[in-house]
Amino acid sequence: MPQDAATPDPVGRKTVDKVLESVRITHPDRVIDKTTGFTKQAMVEHYAAVAPLMLPHLKGRPVALVRAPEGVGGELFFQKHAEATAIPGIKRLDPALDPGHAPLLEIPSAAALLEAAQVNVVEFHTWNATSRAIRKPDRMTFYLDPGEGVGWPEMQEAAQRVHTLLDELGLASFLKTSGGKGLHIVVPLKRSHGFDTVKDFPHAIVKHLAGDLPKRFVAKSGPNNRVGRIFVDYLRNGFGATTVSAWSARARPGLGVSVPVAWDELASLTGGAHWTASTVGGRLAAGNQPWKDYDASANSLVAAMKKLGFKPPAR
Repeated sequence: MPQDAATPDPVGRKTVDKVLESVRITHPDRVIDKTTGFTKQAMVEHYAAVAPLMLPHLKGRPVALVRAPEGVGGELFFQKHAEATAIPGIKRLDPALDPGHAPLLEIPSAAALLEAAQVNVVEFHTWNATSRAIRKPDRMTFYLDPGEGVGWPEMQEAAQRVHTLLDELGLASFLKTSGGKGLHIVVPLKRSHGFDTVKDFPHAIVKHLAGDLPKRFVAKSGPNNRVGRIFVDYLRNGFGATTVSAWSARARPGLGVSVPVAWDELASLTGGAHWTASTVGGRLAAGNQPWKDYDASANSLVAAMKKLGFKPPAR
């Protein structure tokens, strides 16, 4: 997925710059975030800047889009399927991938990414599977979602505890900021199991964490359940569930950006929105380097399930 930042990017900076020149931006001065004054023009330019780094994370994956036509303080629209008005460059996938719905969407190019930003898309979320193997996820995702009263040092400690448990289970994992309040931990997988198993197993991991450290973790969603505690969200591992892509901005005040980080950078982070669309430029040189070993780290779940004492339920 993410290429080593030390290698030439496959998109090309010059190519993206040419694409940016070709995109007609309507209402470029419209402010989309009143807290920063960030404009629509600036948002399109953000996606032009991150395109070479972001496209490997989008490649081959169905995508869901979050539009903010009135800015981040207005109503947001979540779109997973093709609608009557097509966005130039966006690929419509085979309807058989998600029966009973309009075609799923994919962002195959910098042109599609920038055209989406031009029609007020702020967030890009991806599936845990690619379109060529839609029923066999190739990653498992955990979102550390802090409840009311949880401080950032507690979040850092919690992320490290999850990392340690995954290491003990023999699972390589990768960290990124969410661009919001929390953190994402991503476990690359071999395509050996269906979505049921790849949702049930992380649920078992979360219940194990909550059982060992009930004052820190909770295994049930909902704000009332996680007051003073952290919900490690495993629900993003079901069929059709999505997680915001690396390098995507977030449609909330401040426009935080989801950024890949190395585990040894965890202590230096100041929050889930450590980088924003206004400040992420200084991080682009590091690129996807913190995840340089991602493609070589696909995990088998068999040994990990055995260590945890988990047996996939018969269905």
